[in-house]
Amino acid sequence: MRDTRSPHPVLKRERVREYLLGLVDSRGPGDAIPSERTLCAKLGVSRPTLRAAVDELVATGLLVREHGRGMFVAPAKITQELVAEDRSAVPPRAPGAWSARVLEFRTVGAGARVGRRLGLSPAAEVVYVARLRFVDGGPVALEYLHLPAELVPGLTPARMESGFYAYLREERRITPAEAVQSIEPTVLSADEAALLGVPVLSPALLFDRITSDASGRPVEYVRSLYRGDRYRIVSRLALGTAAEDRPAPDASRSAAWWGTVE
Repeated sequence: MRDTRSPHPVLKRERVREYLLGLVDSRGPGDAIPSERTLCAKLGVSRPTLRAAVDELVATGLLVREHGRGMFVAPAKITQELVAEDRSAVPPRAPGAWSARVLEFRTVGAGARVGRRLGLSPAAEVVYVARLRFVDGGPVALEYLHLPAELVPGLTPARMESGFYAYLREERRITPAEAVQSIEPTVLSADEAALLGVPVLSPALLFDRITSDASGRPVEYVRSLYRGDRYRIVSRLALGTAAEDRPAPDASRSAAWWGTVE
């Protein structure tokens, strides 16, 4: 017997979402998608159902709304590949023209928390740097760096805007060799959202990273907030015989990744 029950609202929204994703996939960044009225008529759904699906894709950075103009496919997300700790290759740099603007630059005491991460006394001096990162001129991330002051004498805000790792290699003869980094979801505060040009409580990716040189000495501790609508992480997994021969990872420990750029 034919089931005449109406689909659950959640299932309707999922059907609308899949249709919208198809539109996004078939169009390029900046291309318009049909109006809400047109989509409601085509899909046979109410305006609230359609808007709920659209709101989700706007929040995740796949669609953008422009008041008075309509809805458009959002710019492509910046995609960063991750390389597991047992790989020797350096991952490709995230695409786009990256730049930085220093918001704060000062020397402070490490304190207990930062000192533990950098292997320093709480009284040791660290250079604290807050900087805003841009890709192709648009704000993408906020970074808060803590650097052992004894490793970076003469470091200036201008140098932090032109590439910190290049400074370490070229001027301090320090080669970053390994990073242990965790990634977790979060939301942005009012101040953070204002700097990144997004609404308050927008989703973001929180990176927490300790970078060490070849001898195992920590050279930086960084916390970074990346816009969830502009940035995504892609990892490659080894499957089959080769993967089966490796021990299972310990989920209680953070894996080692290079996941952000200079």
